[in-house]
Amino acid sequence: MHLPRPLVAGVAGALAIVAAVLGVRAWWGWLMRRRAHWFERLNDSIPINSDWWKAERAKPGELLYVAIGDSAAQGIGASRPGHSYVGQLAARLRRETGRTVRVVNLGVSGATVGLALRDQLPRLPKLRPDLLTVSIGANDVALWDAGRFEREYAQLVEALPSHAILADIPSFYMLPGQKAVREGNRIIRRLAAGRGLRVVDLHALTDRQGIWGMITQFAGDLFHPNDRGYRVWADAFAAEALTRCRQVLDERERAAGPGGGTPEAGGA
Repeated sequence: MHLPRPLVAGVAGALAIVAAVLGVRAWWGWLMRRRAHWFERLNDSIPINSDWWKAERAKPGELLYVAIGDSAAQGIGASRPGHSYVGQLAARLRRETGRTVRVVNLGVSGATVGLALRDQLPRLPKLRPDLLTVSIGANDVALWDAGRFEREYAQLVEALPSHAILADIPSFYMLPGQKAVREGNRIIRRLAAGRGLRVVDLHALTDRQGIWGMITQFAGDLFHPNDRGYRVWADAFAAEALTRCRQVLDERERAAGPGGGTPEAGGA
């Protein structure tokens, strides 16, 4: 017996839909298992990265670069701690200026603006950095409270030196996080403008990566950048950071006069 062609086509179409649904479910289950694995793996890397940056802090340099931030500053998700945006930016500064750069990475995984105020900001006065970058706020988006964010970020901005270079919050690509990110970035830019501080447009630069960036620039937890993603972050800071370092070096040369040397970066 032969089934009517329309019926055969209908059954085949239904089976194809079922197979597609089952395929999507299987893929989603695999993705979530992989994400959980990466969460655990990256969580285990937190003390390793922290110890690596502590060792870097002890090395001398002609320029002192200090970073305030969170797990992105620490390089969680990168193949090694030095491939965070902080490490990549420091490497670029060494290459472009021809000078040694000492890095003090104050970033702490999981830090919010409030935690940065409590744990990182008090260390700045003793350090006296030549270059200071600030990228904080992404962890505040998870439990978003615009009023609290504005109060805490206002305290942060008021305490920063005038040469600090801030970044706005990177793109989360999708709602609802993206709505909070945009609101937070408006707050950051308004408060920074009140103090005359520079803000690099990390959000626009990351958002511009689109779907391709989501596929190629994130670690397996689908939250932290990988080496490629951190390169985008370093790019966001690069021009302003290089301008600042060249300004510092020019000022030192003028102060030293003929035959003067370049001292190593100070601070505790």
